[in-house]
Amino acid sequence: MAVRNTGSLLLGLALLLRTWGVWAIEITMEDKVEVHTGVSANIICTFMPDLGSTDMAISWFYFDLKGSGEKKELYYQDPTVREVRQGTPLTDRISVSGPGERGDVVLTIHNVRVQDELEFICVGKHLLLGEVAEGRTQLRVFETPDRPTIEGVTTGLSVNDINKAKIGVCEVKNGYPRPNITWYRNEMPLRNSDDVEVIPRVTVEMLSGLISVSSELHMKVAMEDKDSKFYCEVNYFVPGMVRMTETDRISINVLYPSTVLTLWVESPTRKIKEGDTVRLHCAGNGNSLTLFSIGPVNGFETAVEEPYVLVLEKVTRRDGGQYQCSSLDIETFDQISQKITVDVNYLDPAEVMPGDTIVLAQGEEMKATCNALSSLPTITTWFKDGEEVFQGHTLMVKEVTLDSAGTYLCKVTVPEIEGMETSTTLHAYVKGPPRITTEQDTEIEESAGNSVELRCAASGFPSISITWSTADGQVIGEATKTEMETGGGAESAVRIQVDSDITVLCNASNEYGSDALTFSIKASKHTTPPANTLTTTSTTTTTTMSTESIGGVIAVLIVYTLLLAVLGSMFYVLCTTGKICGHSGKQDLTKDPSTKDDIVVEMKSDNTEEAVLLGVNGEKLPPGDQVDVRSRGVSLH
Repeated sequence: MAVRNTGSLLLGLALLLRTWGVWAIEITMEDKVEVHTGVSANIICTFMPDLGSTDMAISWFYFDLKGSGEKKELYYQDPTVREVRQGTPLTDRISVSGPGERGDVVLTIHNVRVQDELEFICVGKHLLLGEVAEGRTQLRVFETPDRPTIEGVTTGLSVNDINKAKIGVCEVKNGYPRPNITWYRNEMPLRNSDDVEVIPRVTVEMLSGLISVSSELHMKVAMEDKDSKFYCEVNYFVPGMVRMTETDRISINVLYPSTVLTLWVESPTRKIKEGDTVRLHCAGNGNSLTLFSIGPVNGFETAVEEPYVLVLEKVTRRDGGQYQCSSLDIETFDQISQKITVDVNYLDPAEVMPGDTIVLAQGEEMKATCNALSSLPTITTWFKDGEEVFQGHTLMVKEVTLDSAGTYLCKVTVPEIEGMETSTTLHAYVKGPPRITTEQDTEIEESAGNSVELRCAASGFPSISITWSTADGQVIGEATKTEMETGGGAESAVRIQVDSDITVLCNASNEYGSDALTFSIKASKHTTPPANTLTTTSTTTTTTMSTESIGGVIAVLIVYTLLLAVLGSMFYVLCTTGKICGHSGKQDLTKDPSTKDDIVVEMKSDNTEEAVLLGVNGEKLPPGDQVDVRSRGVSLH
């Protein structure tokens, strides 16, 4: 009875408090919770005031805003029950804790997926009072996309195309929420307009829910776009912020017709002269498909292919004039042209006046003019015998001499063009008596029996006769004669047999006089070596002595022989007195007189002509004392 009264009392008190509004339940929750996929998300539900869990029933629901819009229960608990509702996408991945000390109830979603981006509802009900409160939190899920890519078209894009051309495609994959793509040209964003069209495409992966976005840029291109750089900017979301990344830069191949042509002489780089090979080069500032042709103005133009060069082989002055290059755009058939003047410089062959041959008398004035018709200024230089003698068109010599005769070379050059020159010759003859010159010595010594060639040259004009003769007037007929090529005159040669001293004359003459040159030839006799020579022979070398040294050798031999005789006499005296001999001197005195000591020369002849000199008692002399006296017929006793 007491218990029933107590319960009735509490119920009445609760009704009273409710009437007064003291126990009203409130729930606070965050508006949103943001997490990356793959992590755990904690959704907190806080009850105010904290009534504890003994009299509360708590339920968790989710509400699919993007899908069916249904509200489904995930979880329920009261003082006696804690239950995860089955059959939901989150059944196996949620857990609930609390209420805690502050009245917090936490719903944890493990391994968050893109599909978990839902609205979660926390509902609390007081079991005694029947008071109900509710809170909501939006779960936001994020996935960082892959690095964006860009791909440009590789074909040429013509500025003449009236339609928008595809520039390229940008793509970013596997992001969440949907990334945004913005196209840029040279740091300037491109938006849809009359000349620009951006076409986006969005793809959602069915299993993962991740989003891939591609964007195509179409636009009308202009000539200025040949240097433009295109790229994409991608904006994507992460918890609490927006991030940005960019693609690589790309260029496009813009095809545009030429608006300006340039025509120039590519080679030669100097001024053009006749005989050169000339290359005319044409170029335009466009790059679209164009037909080029080069040729004379008002003449036939030749179609050329890249690099658009016309080659003129071995040009003449007739090839000079105006040339033009023309280009025709095959899309619009617009044509433009450019002109250039080609100057072909020329130098005609040099001519000398009054002619290439001139005949003068000694003392007269020589005057000759050399000219060559040219398109450029020229310089005339005169040479004689390889040396420069005058510079100018007119060669003048006041009083000519025989030395003035010869061949003059007139050279006409164009200083502005290296190697551009022409030349001709002038043959000058000076009338007068011959003058003989020779480079050969006129005093000659030659061995008897040999021959010697004599040469002499005579200058003069007109024709010169050259004869050879001896001092006694005998004419030598076997001579050669060569007419000089320049200045008149002749050269002659003769071969003389030298048997004795002889004098030879070279005689030159023409109608104006004569000249002579004398050669004195001395015949030298043959020199032969002396018949008798003295040869000293050793075991290793043989020395031949001339007659000039034989006397000295004989004197040495005589002294040597006398020395041996004195030594022999001394030996004999000592022996006879018994001072050095072990026997009486009588025995020596009884010696046959015919056996007395002699000096004998032994003659030995072999391939080396070795001679051995024997001394006293037949003993060989030292090698240095052996003397060959065969050639002198010497016999010593």
